[in-house]
Amino acid sequence: MLKLFNNSRWPLLVFSLLICLFFPPLSYSEELENQIINEQIQNLKKEVLKLNRDLFILEEELLFPASTQIVVFVSLNTDDLFALDSVELKINNKTVAQYLYTDRELDALHRGGVQQLFSGNIRSGKNELIAFFTGKGPHKREYRRGATFEITKTDEIKYIELIIQGNTLKQQPEFVINEW
Repeated sequence: MLKLFNNSRWPLLVFSLLICLFFPPLSYSEELENQIINEQIQNLKKEVLKLNRDLFILEEELLFPASTQIVVFVSLNTDDLFALDSVELKINNKTVAQYLYTDRELDALHRGGVQQLFSGNIRSGKNELIAFFTGKGPHKREYRRGATFEITKTDEIKYIELIIQGNTLKQQPEFVINEW
């Protein structure tokens, strides 16, 4: 036992033990620092997402103010009198939308779905809306028909639904507008 105390390494060993007890290892402090930094990064990400959402809302309000916004939908209420292929939409004699339908989309329309055809801006007051419907009519013949509607745009968002429905008395499809 005396040899142990007389050994010159003993004070160095005691000193090292005291250092380890009173001062945490460097890796522990780095881990704590990394955890704090990660929390700050997560908080910053949340703030950026919130800011991005707010900017998107502002951009939408600037690009599509309610006083000029119009949204046009298409729905289909006939199976046997008209098989829709495509729709072309003109507002004030300017083509604003053209759409070619897939079988899957037509199936969704036949089951009661509604498709958003156009969303944009128009001037307030009277506007002319022309829709051209192309498809197969009665007896599987090619069918192209246009329908013209006059709409009055007010300061609120205008929602328009173009409804394709069958008229069994005339044995032809009809194209109706519904303003919401």
